Amino acid sequence: MNRYEKIFRGRPANDFDFQEILYSKKDWVATITLNRPKQYNAYTGTELWEICEALHDVTVDDRIAVAVITGAGDKAFCTGGDATTYSTIYPKRPHEFYAWWEFYERMLYMIRTCGKPVIARINGVVAGGGNEINLACDLSIAAEHARFIQPGTRTGSVSAGGATQWLPLAIGDKRSRWMVMVGDEINAKTALEWGLVNEVVPYEKLDDAVKGLCDKLINKFPDCMRYTKVQCNFWGDLAWTTLQHARDWLSVHYATAEPIEGFSAFLEKRKVDYVGMREKSAKEGSHSYIYGAPFKSCAKCQAKYMPEEFSFCGKCGASLEQ
Repeated sequence: MNRYEKIFRGRPANDFDFQEILYSKKDWVATITLNRPKQYNAYTGTELWEICEALHDVTVDDRIAVAVITGAGDKAFCTGGDATTYSTIYPKRPHEFYAWWEFYERMLYMIRTCGKPVIARINGVVAGGGNEINLACDLSIAAEHARFIQPGTRTGSVSAGGATQWLPLAIGDKRSRWMVMVGDEINAKTALEWGLVNEVVPYEKLDDAVKGLCDKLINKFPDCMRYTKVQCNFWGDLAWTTLQHARDWLSVHYATAEPIEGFSAFLEKRKVDYVGMREKSAKEGSHSYIYGAPFKSCAKCQAKYMPEEFSFCGKCGASLEQ
């Protein structure tokens, strides 16, 4: 197989050296499985890259009619981005979030533009970016024990990578505001009633239900299916234009106090003092700086940009009091 064929022809699933996803192809169906069950299938940058590569293969392989996206195990479909990365890397290097977003955006874009129907096989918890993957998919079948949540406002983030754009189209304005603002969890039954999924079945019947839907989609004209998907995407594509705003804002925001506190609290399994942060803003003008704005300088060692509440230099220990 020459270079052109490797790029523009479908390849055997075992030809890919994926580390964080499982990829299989059988009977016109490609299955992409997020394979980090111990982390509730939260995705890393590496995993996003691999999903994009698999979706490209789905796009160019004429022997694939349908794609299925799911999570490993029975606990979680996907719980969004890896919380450790959000709490330790992006606050220090927020520009890396801007680069990471490239592959997150590409993954969702490829789900919507691969020219083939994509089914979300929802096998457990769906949180944050995991629900945005669900929204990007054409159809969704959930197990009865599945739960859905958009926790952005409680963790220091904004559900602007698909949820704020597509939830209103899927479940209506007020319900979508409830999910992204209040952040309460909803169960599979409610998700079905609201229109967030197409079908809910017992977990032991999930694979049969997904296979049955795949069979229905396989037995349709491929060109008609592709263009039907294009037409169905129209309103979602219009809403999607806010994505670059989100990418830019979040790349700055992740270096501030809210996400640092929110994701740290999540990892440490403790509660956030939201009211305390509000009181700090009301009293001092901003909670974005935990120890005050970075305006102090050290006359002794010339260190700059230290918080206003510091009494001593964080570099040399000299007094900062004038």
